[in-house]
Amino acid sequence: MVLNLVVIGTAVTLGPLHNSAFILLLSSRHGIRQGLAFLLSWLANLIVVIAVVVLLTGGQPPDRHSAPSAAAIAAKLAIGLGLVVYGARRRRRPPRPRGPVRWAARIDNASWVTAAGLAWLLQPWALVGAGAATALEADLSTAHDWIVLSGYCLLATLSLIVMEMYAVWAPAAAEARLNALRMWLSEHQEQLVVTLSLAAGLWLMAASIYQLVA
Repeated sequence: MVLNLVVIGTAVTLGPLHNSAFILLLSSRHGIRQGLAFLLSWLANLIVVIAVVVLLTGGQPPDRHSAPSAAAIAAKLAIGLGLVVYGARRRRRPPRPRGPVRWAARIDNASWVTAAGLAWLLQPWALVGAGAATALEADLSTAHDWIVLSGYCLLATLSLIVMEMYAVWAPAAAEARLNALRMWLSEHQEQLVVTLSLAAGLWLMAASIYQLVA
């Protein structure tokens, strides 16, 4: 469970779409406030998903090779396969000219509610679902698994936390460097999306198949 959540959390936090949107928010007129709203909404979404899983299991992992355990593994396998297919199809798709996103010009006037909603929309729900299926294995009678689940939520939010803190403590340097990062993410968005989709998908498929046959 630990290694799976590390892989999933890393893939989530490195996603170029939400990181680019977050940098745009930080560059806006009320950037720190909007960024914080986005960050907290992002983290809250992850926590809510994990909380729902914990409520369903009662904090106890299903028995190995039981129907719930097999269903969770099958869900991860299906998500992994979906990510691989998506990444492969996107890799073969001809490159498209990429202009500024439609809402970028209106970001200065966005409210904190809009920023929070944007976090919900940009969350990579396939990976979040894979994290939820993995969290079914958690045994919350031990402090170890509490720490693992908390660490997963923080890891999946790490890029946002780092950028928010950077913007707070060094606003001038952060604006220049984060905007340069956003430009780089925009130029390499397709490669990053394909790489993360294929890497995470192949990992989930391999881990799920191993669990099914072990």
